[in-house]
Amino acid sequence: MALFNIRVYGVLLDEQKRLLVTDEFIRGNYFTKLPGGGLEFGEGTRDCLKREFMEEAGLEVEVGEHLYTTDFFQISAFNNKDQIICIYYSVKALAPFQMPTKEKPFDFAPEQVADPHGTCEVFRWIEWEDLSENSVSLPIDKIVINLLKTNS
Repeated sequence: MALFNIRVYGVLLDEQKRLLVTDEFIRGNYFTKLPGGGLEFGEGTRDCLKREFMEEAGLEVEVGEHLYTTDFFQISAFNNKDQIICIYYSVKALAPFQMPTKEKPFDFAPEQVADPHGTCEVFRWIEWEDLSENSVSLPIDKIVINLLKTNS
């Protein structure tokens, strides 16, 4: 049975106009994506994004303007029976970002990626000048990055 998988992501730019991304290791694969995650039953999209930022980064955010919602068919990278629908918002940190960040993509400790069935994530800032659709892995994130760069 095919299902819809609704995901909510945040575009967080700091004072220096760097974009926050997560480098993730998921079941043997490496992805760079925008922070966020899955909508839970009974939850609104803005509340989902606030929860995801708190769970993943320990960061309270204010959810701003809606930036984009998937407007084409996209199959899930993790389950070929799920159609992905992603909703993107701008977000503003309500406190300084305290999580450690990495400088290089996929800068994991060996123990973080030792289990090929495991998952882990690290945060990283991308300089605005270096930001392009090639900075992220997922097709819908690429569209959002292009929109950001085009509309800036």
